[in-house]
Amino acid sequence: MKRIDDLLSEIEKKKQKLSELGRLSSVTKQNLDDWYKIELTYSSNAIEGNTLSRAETALVVDKGLTVAGKSIQEHLEASNHAQAWEWIINRVSKNNYIFRENDLLELHQIILRRIDETNAGKYRNVPVRIAGSRVILPNPVKVSNLMKVYFEWLLGEHNNSVLRACDAHYKLVSIHPFTDGNGRTARLVMNLLLLSSGYPPIIVRKEDRHEYLTSLETAQLGGALDKYYQLMLEGLSRSLDIYLEATGAKIQVDKKLLKMGELAKITGESVPTIRYWVKMGLLPVTGETKGGYQLFTRELVKRVDKIRELQREKRLSLEEIAQELS
Repeated sequence: MKRIDDLLSEIEKKKQKLSELGRLSSVTKQNLDDWYKIELTYSSNAIEGNTLSRAETALVVDKGLTVAGKSIQEHLEASNHAQAWEWIINRVSKNNYIFRENDLLELHQIILRRIDETNAGKYRNVPVRIAGSRVILPNPVKVSNLMKVYFEWLLGEHNNSVLRACDAHYKLVSIHPFTDGNGRTARLVMNLLLLSSGYPPIIVRKEDRHEYLTSLETAQLGGALDKYYQLMLEGLSRSLDIYLEATGAKIQVDKKLLKMGELAKITGESVPTIRYWVKMGLLPVTGETKGGYQLFTRELVKRVDKIRELQREKRLSLEEIAQELS
């Protein structure tokens, strides 16, 4: 696991390189904004249980079409989140924009528009629990005051704008000020703050859902925030790579080969799973150590993600996935 300081240093180097390359063209920037609108909408809603695929999300958002077999709420969650992203892009484009409490309530109102008009843009007045979690959330009587303290903290001095954005997300979901839409709103707030500070947004990927929720719960129960920071900073580093690639810059890739156990650890898969996929021909072996350990390139991390995506979204068998990948 990379140290938090190392990840922050890596992020700053990439951001500096992006700054040196100059402004993105208006066409490239618009393409990136449009891509992130769909990707953030898909991933953020998927974490909360929305079953629209990435392609279906694009149809709903870009074409205004309905998808057979999906609920009205799932359609509204997609269109609302996309509108919330556009709201953010509009706000951060203004000079000297400062995110305040009224902005948070307006953002939440967009997220729950036509889904729960009674509670949209309003702090909760009822107790709430997170399903399957041992975390005890604040009493509703305390929410209003906790949010005042939250914004005093947010508008205060901070040493690092990236950690400020990550902390803003963590603190908001820990207060859980709304009856619904807390996670989606908190992720949008984090990304709004990142954009305001000159960084790209973080995509919390669907496949990282378990690690993401577990890292939050660990901290909320009194543990360290390290795992949470690591997940967020790795996401930000990936986004910087996307922006750098959009400029035509070459990304330096660590060419160090991975042992099977290392590949399993990075991807979150078990060693027996990786070994079986190698046997099936899904993961090519690059070489062996003197001790006989198989070695793999880091590019296979993306292939492992692709295998899982094909299993989830297309429900392909391993034999079918082997054909698809070839």
